[in-house]
Amino acid sequence: MKVVGLTGGIGSGKSAAAELFEKLGVRVVDTDRISHGLTGANGSAIGAILQAFGEGAIDDQGALDRVRMRDLVFSDPSARRKLEDILHPMILGTVRRSLAEIGKDRSCASRYCLLAVPLLFERMSFQPVIWRRLVIDCPLSLQISRVQARSGLPPAEIQRVISAQLPRPIRLQLADDVISNSGDIEALSGAVTRRHELYIAASYE
Repeated sequence: MKVVGLTGGIGSGKSAAAELFEKLGVRVVDTDRISHGLTGANGSAIGAILQAFGEGAIDDQGALDRVRMRDLVFSDPSARRKLEDILHPMILGTVRRSLAEIGKDRSCASRYCLLAVPLLFERMSFQPVIWRRLVIDCPLSLQISRVQARSGLPPAEIQRVISAQLPRPIRLQLADDVISNSGDIEALSGAVTRRHELYIAASYE
């Protein structure tokens, strides 16, 4: 089973694209979903996070306090590294198991699967399994307006998150394939369908 790595900056539309690929029968392994499961109430990572950061990192439901932790990791690089040291091995292990299961599943309709990783190019540990690297892209101004609309974060906060990610020109340079998501969901759906057909054809080569 070939693996397409899906990535893009915050607000680019990675999740929307992944959902469209899923509707076409493509299996998706999403590291954001995995991370949310690990850090949700009673998630596998909660004990280690509690030990590393104390009770202030956990909310009343027993899940990671995402707002507080986001503020901490952006103001303290050592805290970011500490959190990554906890989560990344768990995420990587889950990804490997999920890809192995998909590879054994003969009912899988497509000849490839999708691995959605927001920091695909920053996380070299994922590179050995990747066949094609697909970037969902849109202009910076559109990224900011989309994130504002869905989260209510101020532009300065959104810009801080964007600055922590790989610069857009470098991400585009490293991509094998790019889908522009500057339009509406219908335009994205059409672009995803065309890319899906190309991947299916290429997987037979």
